[in-house]
Amino acid sequence: MENDFMLQALNEAQKAYNKLEVPVGAIIVKDNKIISRGHNQKEIQKDCTQHAEIIAIRKACKKLESWRLNDCTMYVTLEPCAMCAGAIIQSRIKKVYIGTMDKKTGCCGSVLNLFNDYKFNHHVEVEIGICQAESEKILKDFFKELRIIKKK
Repeated sequence: MENDFMLQALNEAQKAYNKLEVPVGAIIVKDNKIISRGHNQKEIQKDCTQHAEIIAIRKACKKLESWRLNDCTMYVTLEPCAMCAGAIIQSRIKKVYIGTMDKKTGCCGSVLNLFNDYKFNHHVEVEIGICQAESEKILKDFFKELRIIKKK
């Protein structure tokens, strides 16, 4: 089941890729149903807060008419940054499934671990490596293509 949901997050990442956004996708699941989706839109929206995770959280809160996402899980293709990890904690998401880690800005175990290293009022469970190869490939392909575009 985790792979199926992560494949949906990868579909969201592909949408970002097609818009020349860093290809990160996220979905939020409650009761085994997808309740929201998001993909990076920083460049298009010209807004640094338009990360896949933030967009998915906003949509889920709107759908559930609550800022508390207690019984929800998130599937995200790339390890969340500090802003997104903070939003995940604040929204009370129960568990996050991560496709691949981000050794430059990741805050769920790579650079920092906001979920475990600090005593916040909410603890988020994490599972890493769901569809890892696919999550890494879309990022590598994107940056390779971006370098080619910039050379032209």
